[in-house]
Amino acid sequence: MARYDDLKALFLNCSLKRSSEPSHTQALMDVAIAIMKANGVSTMTIRCADLDMPPGVQPDMTEHGFESDGWPTAQNQVMDADILVVGTPIWLGDKSSICTRVIERLYGYSGKLNDKGQYAYYGRVGGCIVTGNEDGIKHVGMNVLYSLQHLGYVIPPQADAGWIGEAGPGPSYGDDGTVGLDNEFTQRNTTFMAWNLMHMARMLKDAGGIPAHGNQKTLWDKGERFDHPNPEYR
Repeated sequence: MARYDDLKALFLNCSLKRSSEPSHTQALMDVAIAIMKANGVSTMTIRCADLDMPPGVQPDMTEHGFESDGWPTAQNQVMDADILVVGTPIWLGDKSSICTRVIERLYGYSGKLNDKGQYAYYGRVGGCIVTGNEDGIKHVGMNVLYSLQHLGYVIPPQADAGWIGEAGPGPSYGDDGTVGLDNEFTQRNTTFMAWNLMHMARMLKDAGGIPAHGNQKTLWDKGERFDHPNPEYR
């Protein structure tokens, strides 16, 4: 067994509810959190509805007309984590409006570079948790995971998990301390996701991240087009 006690995981809960209210999304995220904690991973959760988070795609929106911005502090936690898990409910078949804003704010930092000259999120691992009472788990997972990999995150196999109840109003995951907890499909996928995120983060950390050859913006900007079998494209 590999050791994971030097890894850090950040869970961004994009529920529309603030932390003063129970979150079904948090209830499912807690399953993955428990697995990681049991294996020594340091975990942290941010309830994004608690943040003063203006819209925008810049690192600090106070530099673009807003009086305050709570996202830069959260961004520091993002950059400190080896693993990022975005959790969201489904509304009208899609991720929450807060989840959309979180991805936009993550995007605002994606142009920064690491010390190898790669984009800043390289060498980190991303996953997704989805809950709700309407169709859309795979659609939302596809959207969120695509967004994370586009920003530079590595997406391991089975990096998403979710639970939906019967269509329409009714019990949601974790209600009464029982709803959904015996759903084998959800519990299995959440477990696989947690372990695969840890495995991939371990591999990346041990390897020193993603190899830099061929993906360094700093060299590309200087006119170095890397090795290509066709000189026309170098």
